[in-house]
Amino acid sequence: MPTVVLTADRGTFTDYGGISTLGYVACMPARIVPRPLMNLLFTPEMKSYRSGEAVYAPYALRKVEAALLERGVDVIVVPPNNLDKVIDENTKVLGITVHDPRGLSPVSMKLTMLFGGGPAWNAVFFDEMGRRIWQLKKKYGFRVVAGGPATWQLVLERPEWVDTIFNGEAEVDLPNIIKDAIEGRQIPSDVKGRDPKVEEIPTIKKPSRLGEVQVTRGCPRGCQFCSITPETFRSIPLKDILEEVKLNISHGQKSVELLTDDILLYGSNRLRTNHDAVVELFRSVKEAGAEQIYFPHISAPPVVTDEKTVLEISDIAEYKKYRAEAPVVGLESGSKRIIYKYMRGKSFPFKPEEWGEVIVNATSILNKASITPCYTMTIGYPDETDDDVQESIDLVSNLFSSGNRSWVFPLPVIPMGSTKISKNPFPALKTLPSKYWELLYLSWKNDLRVTREVFPDMTGRMFSSTLRGIVNLLMDRTLAHVEEVFKELMETKGEKAYEYSLIDLNSITGVLRSIYWFFRAQMSGVSPVGIPSIEQTAVKFSSTPGKIGK
Repeated sequence: MPTVVLTADRGTFTDYGGISTLGYVACMPARIVPRPLMNLLFTPEMKSYRSGEAVYAPYALRKVEAALLERGVDVIVVPPNNLDKVIDENTKVLGITVHDPRGLSPVSMKLTMLFGGGPAWNAVFFDEMGRRIWQLKKKYGFRVVAGGPATWQLVLERPEWVDTIFNGEAEVDLPNIIKDAIEGRQIPSDVKGRDPKVEEIPTIKKPSRLGEVQVTRGCPRGCQFCSITPETFRSIPLKDILEEVKLNISHGQKSVELLTDDILLYGSNRLRTNHDAVVELFRSVKEAGAEQIYFPHISAPPVVTDEKTVLEISDIAEYKKYRAEAPVVGLESGSKRIIYKYMRGKSFPFKPEEWGEVIVNATSILNKASITPCYTMTIGYPDETDDDVQESIDLVSNLFSSGNRSWVFPLPVIPMGSTKISKNPFPALKTLPSKYWELLYLSWKNDLRVTREVFPDMTGRMFSSTLRGIVNLLMDRTLAHVEEVFKELMETKGEKAYEYSLIDLNSITGVLRSIYWFFRAQMSGVSPVGIPSIEQTAVKFSSTPGKIGK
C-alpha cells in the first residue's frame, strides 16, 4: 500500500447525493437528524475501487494529492470508511483535510444554537473518524498531518492523535513536511504554509467530486470576519482549468463546479470585472463538454456594474433551462456603521450608504439571468446594537417587497482564528441583539417560500431519481410547518431553543418515532416538527440546553 494516505471525515468526503446544498444538513445537531437519513440521503458514502481508493474525491484532497505526486510521493486518496482497508505497516503519513471538525462554522453554530445545542453532524463525523485513526495509529505508528480551511477549530481543541496542524496553502511546504515524516525525521507541531505562485499550483491528476475545478484563490475585499486574506488573490490560468475540466468529463462527470470566492473576479485587476476573461472561461468550459456549469459564490457590486457579463454567462451556461444556480452572496449587514467598520471593501465601487440599493438591483439582475442568490448575513458583532439590526431588517424588507427571488440567511459572526476578529467572543443566544430574532423570522418566512418554489429544480441534479423523490417529499412536509418554529423563536427571543434540547431522534425510540411521524405526515399532513407531546417522549440529550458545540 502507498506510504501516504489522504482522507477527510464523512461530512466532507461525500457527494451529497449529487447536490451540494444538502451538505448543510450536516450542520444540524446530530440528535435532530436520524443517522439513516444522513447515510442514505445527505452524506452518502462515495464510490471506491476494490483497492479502497476513491473514484472521485473532494477537490482539496485531489490538489494535495497532485502536489505530492509531482514530488515523487506514493499517495492514495480514500474515503474514511476505507481506512482499515488501506492503512497498514507501510503507511507512514495520514493526511486529513478539515472543513468543520468542531461544528463551529457559521451555519453549524446557528443551527445548533437554534435547536438546543449539542454537536453538529460535522463534529460527530470528525470524532468518529478520529477515534478510528487513533486506534490505527497505535497499531501502525504513522504520523497524522491535518490541514484545510478549518484548522483553527483544531487549535481550540487539539486532538491527541494529530502530530502536525498545517495552516495555509499546501503546494509549497507540505510536500517537504510529508517527506520528512516518511523518512522518520522530526516534524513541527504547527506549520504556516507559504502561498504558491500560480505556476506552482499543479493540476489535479484524478477526478474530483461533482466536477469541481478551482478558477480563483483568495478575495481582495478584505472583510475582517473572513479568513481569506486580500493579498493572496490569484486567477488560475485557463489552460489549467480546461485540463481539469476535461479530466473530470473523461471520467463521467457531466457538470462542472467552478470553485471561486467570486466568479466575476476571474481575470480581474483590483476588483474590476474582466468581461472578456469571464465570458471566455464559461464558453471554453462549455465547449470542453460540460453540460451544466455552476459556481458557489458571486458578489453583488460587480453584478450591478457588469450586468452584461452576468447575462452572457447565464446564456452560455443555459441557466434558463436548468434554473438550479443558487450561489452564495455576502449581504452581511444593512447597517452602514457595521459595513464601514468591518467590511469597507464589500460595497466597492459603491459607498456603504448605497448598499441596500446595490443588493436590490443585483437581485433583479441575477433573477433576470435565472439565478437565485443565497444571501448570508453576519450578525452579532460585540458592538452591534438593535439599531444596526433594524437597518438590516429594513434592507431585507425592501428586498422582499421588490418582488425578486432570493434567500437570506442571518448567521452569527464567528471569530475564526485566522481573521482580524479572532479575539471576539463566540456568539450565544443571550448575547445576540434582541432584534436578531425578528430578522431571523422575516428571513426564514421568505426562505421557506422560495425553497418550496425552487427545490425541485435543485434536486434535479441528484444522481438517483428514487432518492430525489424521497428528499423532495421530506422537504415538502418539513417546510409546510417549520415556519411556526421560527415564529416561536421570535416571540420568545430565542428562549424556545432550550426546549429543543430535549429532542433526540437518534435513539431507537426517536428513529422509530421519526419514521412514524414522517409517514403519518405523508398520509394526513400532520407535522412531524410540532407534535405537542414530543418533550414527554423524547430522550434528553446529554449536553447543556443552548450550549454551543462541546
